[in-house]
Amino acid sequence: MSKAEKLLRKMQANPRDWRIDSLKTVARDYGIVWRQRGTSHVVFVRMDGRTLPVPAKRPIKPIYIKKFIRFVLDEDDA
Repeated sequence: MSKAEKLLRKMQANPRDWRIDSLKTVARDYGIVWRQRGTSHVVFVRMDGRTLPVPAKRPIKPIYIKKFIRFVLDEDDA
C-alpha cells in the first residue's frame, strides 16, 4: 500500500485536521494536478477536466476532505 493510499484511508476514517500538503500527496499519486496562483484556494484538476477548489487555510474543514475523497475516488457527487 502506497503512502497516498494510507493517507486516503486515514482521511476517510477521520476527516479532521488535515493540511493541504497531504491532499497534494494523494492527488499526485492518483494523477490529479493542482494549481494555486497566489490565491487562498488550491484547485485540483482531474484528467476529465473536473475541478475541486479547496481552501489552503489549515486545518482544512472536514467537508472539504470528504469532497476531496469523493473527487479522488471518482464518485459523482464531488
